[in-house]
Amino acid sequence: MKKLSLLFVLSLPTLLLAQQPKQFLLFDTEFTYSKQNADNSTPSKSHYYVKGDMLNTQRPTDWTSPVDYRNGTVHIRLEVMEKPAGGYPTQWTLCYIPNKGQGNGYGCTNTGLYTAEGVYEVDVPMTEFWENESIIWSEGIKQMDLVIKDDSGGQGHAHKRADHEHFFPTKVRITMVQVAAGETYDPSILPNR
Repeated sequence: MKKLSLLFVLSLPTLLLAQQPKQFLLFDTEFTYSKQNADNSTPSKSHYYVKGDMLNTQRPTDWTSPVDYRNGTVHIRLEVMEKPAGGYPTQWTLCYIPNKGQGNGYGCTNTGLYTAEGVYEVDVPMTEFWENESIIWSEGIKQMDLVIKDDSGGQGHAHKRADHEHFFPTKVRITMVQVAAGETYDPSILPNR
C-alpha cells in the first residue's frame, strides 16, 4: 500500500500538468467599424480596443509556465462580414498590450491581407511577430489593440487615406486562440454564434 501511495504522490505533478489546457480563447469579438469610429478612438486613431471582460478572464497570468504559450502559436480567425466593394487590400494589426513590457512595450501580429468578405485563418508563431520580445510574457496581457490598415506597411492606418471609403464601414469578427508550444490548434474551442 505504501508503494502505491508513493507512486501516486510522485505521479501527481505529471497528472496535474496533463490537465493544463493546451489552448485557450484569448478573445472573440464581432463589431462594425466606421470612419467615425476610427477618427474618434482614443488614445490612438484607427484602434478598436479589446480589454477588461472582452478578453478571456481566465487567461493565464504567466504565459511561460506551467504551460508554455509564449513559444507556441496564435490561431487568428478573421470573418469579414461586410467590406466596401472594390477589393482594396486590408488587414488588421493585432497588438498584445502587456501588464509589463520592455523596449517599446508591446508587440503585434496581423490577420494578413484580404480583399473581400469571407473567412481567413492563419497560425502565427509567437516568437516571429513584430516586437514579440518587448512583452514580458510571464506577467500576462491586459488588452489587445486591433488596428485597421491598408497594405502599405506599419503606418498604413486606413483612416488617414484620402480614399477611406474603400475601407469603411466594415463588419468583422476576430478570434484569437493561444496554442501551447508543441500543440496543434483544435477548432472545437471556437464558440458558435
